[in-house]
Amino acid sequence: MNLGSTLGVALVLGLVGLAILTALWPTERSAHKLLAKWGIDDPAQDETDIAMQYLRRRRFWYPWLFLALPTPLAAIGFGDDNTLGVIGATLVLGGLLAELFAQRPAMQTRREATLEHRGVRDFAPMWTLIVTAVAEIAALTYVVVRADWPALAVAAGAAVASWLIMALAVRRPVQGTRRVDLALRHRSARVALGLGIGTVAAMCWQVNAFPEFVGFVVSIAAMIAIASPPRRLPAIAARAG
Repeated sequence: MNLGSTLGVALVLGLVGLAILTALWPTERSAHKLLAKWGIDDPAQDETDIAMQYLRRRRFWYPWLFLALPTPLAAIGFGDDNTLGVIGATLVLGGLLAELFAQRPAMQTRREATLEHRGVRDFAPMWTLIVTAVAEIAALTYVVVRADWPALAVAAGAAVASWLIMALAVRRPVQGTRRVDLALRHRSARVALGLGIGTVAAMCWQVNAFPEFVGFVVSIAAMIAIASPPRRLPAIAARAG
């Protein structure tokens, strides 16, 4: 991809990111919906504020990453026809930046401490870890067989970033009430794994043949199943409610 094409793609994606940011900029209503999906039907005002901050910390990065990512991706030879892959990489990188900034101790007026040990499986059940690993290894293996090294590099980076997001979500400082803190950690962990699967699938599977199409569809189904709120909260979150 030449410089002109790269800049054109970056501009278009930047405008898309800005439109997404404008349309999805968190409000009290969207924060209420988020908390309700993850088990908190009656949030207090300070809990709603924490949820809005959580969403803003993630969505703030989208326009800038949409602008910035196409150029380095083109520099390593990643194809300019994989818009889904670029979108997935943007979401994963935005989530990673948000979790890195969330590692700073929070200044807040209301805080509930907990002495419970928290591990990854408190927020991401074993089946989600296994399905994620299998889906990503299968897609990455297919890229190795195809000898598409730029796609392999970007997809592997996205996979590593998604697992890192999950680990950071588990260890970040407590913020807000116990129940909202646990609900948002739970969401971060599962959405990170789902985004990792979806991004790797978009970058690796070529859907111009039936086996590859099946691999892509199965990966997307796994992404939706993992990233969606579960019918039953994990034990640690249920006890907080």
